Amino acid sequence: MTGIPDVLIIETDVFGDHRGFFTETYHRAKYEALGITTEFVQDNMSFSAQKGTLRGLHWQNPPYAQAKLVSCSRGAVMDIAVDIRKGSPTFAQWVSVELSAENHRQLYIPRGFAHGFLTLTDDVEFRYKCDNVYQKAAEGGMRFDAPEVQVDWGSLLHGLTPVLSEKDRNGPNLSESDNQFVYLENC
Repeated sequence: MTGIPDVLIIETDVFGDHRGFFTETYHRAKYEALGITTEFVQDNMSFSAQKGTLRGLHWQNPPYAQAKLVSCSRGAVMDIAVDIRKGSPTFAQWVSVELSAENHRQLYIPRGFAHGFLTLTDDVEFRYKCDNVYQKAAEGGMRFDAPEVQVDWGSLLHGLTPVLSEKDRNGPNLSESDNQFVYLENC
């Protein structure tokens, strides 16, 4: 559980011995027991070569909105989910969790949330399970340092200068973005 009830941190069971380890990265019945009934249809992976790489904050607008189950299979990241559902009691609030190859944590991010992460190590492989296919025309995003959200990247960066794409450096603030999400209670 996190400070935003819809965003879930999942601790997987890891079985290790002298050869390495085994963990289930997805098991539908177990995830349904946690309240995750999402049907995933697309898997993605990103690679970031340099520590301090910041990706986000991004989303897909309806009808191509995406719920995501994310994890880090190499290296470590500080993962961020921001509630962008207009009218939500947690609107513009954010959750952060460290995801790494060492801790095997996952973060479930429902539709209506912006997502981003900061690499804490070099050579990071990051994985996404998505419940909808990517559509470029539905891309949404805001500045990583949008004043309405106030993600504390400064303390997360520990003095590093973030490595940003041009899109992330020059994105709009949340209030100026093409955010099409509206909070619907009990949905």
